[in-house]
Amino acid sequence: MDLSIIIVNWKSGAYVRKCLASIFACTEGPALEVIVVDNASFDDCGAIVAREFPAVRFIQSDENIGFGRANNLGFQHSHGRVLLFLNPDTEVAGPAIRVLFEHLERLPRAGAVGCRLLNADRSVQTSCVQSFPTILNQMLDSDFLRRRFPKSPLWGIAPLYAAGREPAEVEAVEGACIMMRREVFASIGMFSPDYFMYTEDIDLCYKARREKWENYYVPEASIVHFGDGSVRNAKSNFAVVMAVESLWRFFRKYRGAAYAGGYRGALFLAAAGRLALLSVAARRGSALKWFAILRWTVGLENWSSKCR
Repeated sequence: MDLSIIIVNWKSGAYVRKCLASIFACTEGPALEVIVVDNASFDDCGAIVAREFPAVRFIQSDENIGFGRANNLGFQHSHGRVLLFLNPDTEVAGPAIRVLFEHLERLPRAGAVGCRLLNADRSVQTSCVQSFPTILNQMLDSDFLRRRFPKSPLWGIAPLYAAGREPAEVEAVEGACIMMRREVFASIGMFSPDYFMYTEDIDLCYKARREKWENYYVPEASIVHFGDGSVRNAKSNFAVVMAVESLWRFFRKYRGAAYAGGYRGALFLAAAGRLALLSVAARRGSALKWFAILRWTVGLENWSSKCR
């Protein structure tokens, strides 16, 4: 088996249907298997797979074990020498999977390989390549600054604006589409169970780089990523709080408790400042987001610490 494609579903049955259809319509070349893991959503995904894609292996998890651990579960049932971890809210555009596979084969030191992620309107998602997080780049992260200084090493998105079409080495690629050799994935410890959702892709890329593998962005391969298809069904501000909780765990794991505490403190100041500005602008939706972050910084979103 050349390639195992692993998709984790949580209440995204309609997305899974479109994702699987695009895989089989667009992918030629490597012999592949597709595995769908349902993370205890018990929606119509299993019925869709059985009825419309009988060649796909469906695995039902009895509990929601989080994104990374569910991908690890799919890996344990896979056989391919190359793995592709693909979000359910994606659609393959053209020969993207074959292009990624062929480039991975040509790059002997490749760790994680990612593609060009597109919005529904086919504009580029700048998050498809990233620098490893620091307090500084997290506090300065904004669409305005990214547009104003796109080649700054703070963001790591310069390859998105390069003229060449060859793979570019980057620090990290986004987890919506990550391809990796089986032996590399196993040797670096798979996805870390430290995160329930978010940052597990950054952690995986960080571990690959730490073991002297090289992560690459492949601009020739494009996949449409609709974004957060699963978390739209989650409780209010769940995704917002889990994003900052997961980053805090990353900092604590690799940079120590003092650095993680510095991140929490800096985020408190940023959230307080944003709320002050938003109270003047009367933007309720953004204010609720930053209020949830402020509550997390002072320990009032304790449920997030139990998610793993």
